Amino acid sequence: MSLLRQGRWFALVGCAQWLLDWGVMFLLSRYGIQVAAANVAGRVSGALLGFWLNGSITFAREGRRGPGWRALRRYVMLWCLSTAASTLGVSAIDASFGLQGAWLGKPLVDATLAIGSFLLSRHWVYR
Repeated sequence: MSLLRQGRWFALVGCAQWLLDWGVMFLLSRYGIQVAAANVAGRVSGALLGFWLNGSITFAREGRRGPGWRALRRYVMLWCLSTAASTLGVSAIDASFGLQGAWLGKPLVDATLAIGSFLLSRHWVYR
């Protein structure tokens, strides 16, 4: 599979993940859930969608129906690290600029993390 094809699919899946993630974070935080908890809930929602789609489409291999248990273990490790980084970033923005700042800053935090996530997914998680 070409890097360009995988990059394109990763970006499309990432957009779908991010929309779900941000939407859940926005709705929960708007209705009073703390930003850190709302962010984790959003990331869990997006992660479930992303693991399945990236394993089934983006990084799919011939003869495999989807991602296996090994990929799931690695994905969970990567997800935990990126969720911690995302939550720290969004919480820091919330502390400095308030809730609306956190809503606006989340895309920048997550876009930065997506670059590393693509490389680790391609070369380690779904390998």
